Amino acid sequence: MDFTANIIAEFLKGTVEGDPEAKVSDVSKIEEGRPGTLSFLANPKYEKFLYETQSSVVIVNKDFQPQQEIGATLIRVENAYEAFADLLHLYEQNKPKKNGISKLASIAETAEVGENVYMGEFTVVHEHARIGDGVLMYPQVYIGDNVKIGAGTIIHSGVSIYEGCEIGAHCVIHSGVVIGSDGFGFAPNQDNNYKKIPQVGVVIIEDHVEIGANSTIDRATMGSTIIRKGVKLDNLIQIAHNVEVGENTVMAAQSGIAGSTIVGKNCMIGGQVGVIGHLTVADGVKIAAQSGVTKSIREDKAVVQGTPSFELGHYQRCYVLFRNLPDLKNQINELERKVSELTQ
Repeated sequence: MDFTANIIAEFLKGTVEGDPEAKVSDVSKIEEGRPGTLSFLANPKYEKFLYETQSSVVIVNKDFQPQQEIGATLIRVENAYEAFADLLHLYEQNKPKKNGISKLASIAETAEVGENVYMGEFTVVHEHARIGDGVLMYPQVYIGDNVKIGAGTIIHSGVSIYEGCEIGAHCVIHSGVVIGSDGFGFAPNQDNNYKKIPQVGVVIIEDHVEIGANSTIDRATMGSTIIRKGVKLDNLIQIAHNVEVGENTVMAAQSGIAGSTIVGKNCMIGGQVGVIGHLTVADGVKIAAQSGVTKSIREDKAVVQGTPSFELGHYQRCYVLFRNLPDLKNQINELERKVSELTQ
């Protein structure tokens, strides 16, 4: 379907600069723009592509000042990135949705299945599970006994949700995710072996959570591992038993949170971050990529980096010294030589 620049501008509450009847039917990155597509410019590093792009329409910030002539029609908005995201969301909502239950799906007689549910081939739903209205479950999804899934949640192929776990409404769970596997609980015994501690808790995931591919969330030893409303987890995330992740916290790939740690709301955790167990991370904390958190962070909105992690500004000053250590060592060696000569 074609949309004119004028229609798009009306939806975004923006203004058109150029041909209001310019038509687009697809989207493209600004550096790969094609005629008939819509792009956006939010990062100044990509401004050079604006002057050569073949995109028919480009969304830019309201205060953007071009340095050269532009061939594309511009739509000026308050926030180009946010506006483009709104358009993609609208496009996603209008895509045809899967529906119906495959004859190759296996559903227990005691399971409750809502209306307008999609279940793909070889999906398995066990006893007393409750599936809300409008849930989409792609092929080869496993739903254990007594699992609850809220309305409008999307579960992609190959997801396993163990018994007793609860998933909220309008969540997105990507392929390969495992929810409710046993926490890492073993106790050494007198024979110098490890005895497994039964993990009898569950996982509770609240509404509007998104979990990236091949992430794992362990069930609690007792009680619940909890992922609060609005949390966004990247691919390859490990959340251990009895962890609680606060509302609207985001976590990048390959990060891991050890058991019984409580992470506050609105935190931002970079890639490959490790947090040891039984800690508390305050609200709004930012942890830089590849940091190791070894003690609680109790100050709201703190920014930390390093292993062990500490305050960002202090870390950066220390890092400057660290990089200069070879030169400092040479200076010390030279001073020692001169002192030795003087004492002789």
